[in-house]
Amino acid sequence: PGETLGLVGPSGCGKSTLSKILVHLESATTGEVHFLNQDCTRLNTAALKEYRKKVQFIFQDPFAALHPSHRLGQALEEILAVHEIVPKKGRKQRALLLLEQVGLTAEFYARYPHQLSGGQRQRAVIAKALAVEPQLLICDESVAALDISVQAQVLNLLNELKEKLQLSYLFISHDLAVVHYMADRILVMHKGEIVEEKEADALYAQPESPFTKALLEAVV
Repeated sequence: PGETLGLVGPSGCGKSTLSKILVHLESATTGEVHFLNQDCTRLNTAALKEYRKKVQFIFQDPFAALHPSHRLGQALEEILAVHEIVPKKGRKQRALLLLEQVGLTAEFYARYPHQLSGGQRQRAVIAKALAVEPQLLICDESVAALDISVQAQVLNLLNELKEKLQLSYLFISHDLAVVHYMADRILVMHKGEIVEEKEADALYAQPESPFTKALLEAVV
């Protein structure tokens, strides 16, 4: 709890495939996924629904992750209804609280996705993920599509939420500088395999894998 695990590697190495397996958007052909001492590759429908409340996904493209004809308040209340988290009369208040948590004011409750900036959309997607009170957030290139200044705002928001809510993150990126800023521990992936795992500062100070060394040299 409270840890950010970074996952870095070049495009096509398997980062996104791994992340989708973790939330059952893709099925594992071999191996197991353990979360809270439970093998999550063999869950029935009811158990999978409960598992997905604990593990949520923040996608790279926030516009694609939001329904274009749903206002933000409607989208948040739908999640609360499906997972039976809040009684109907309390859903609007809970939706407003979620928006406030991610730095969006009450006026955003009635806005559509096309009325938001890129950073605001990503905040809305984070609010959707938080609606089910998860324990783990998987951030798959979640700031890659944002301008540098907006990236910094969203990264700082994620760190604030992690500390406040004791969340854990799997933070996936090809940007080593961003991962170093966010992660406590880093996994380096190459051709579908983890080639190195270290504390973030130790990895940057003394990489051991030739591939990790090559990655770091490429950004110097």
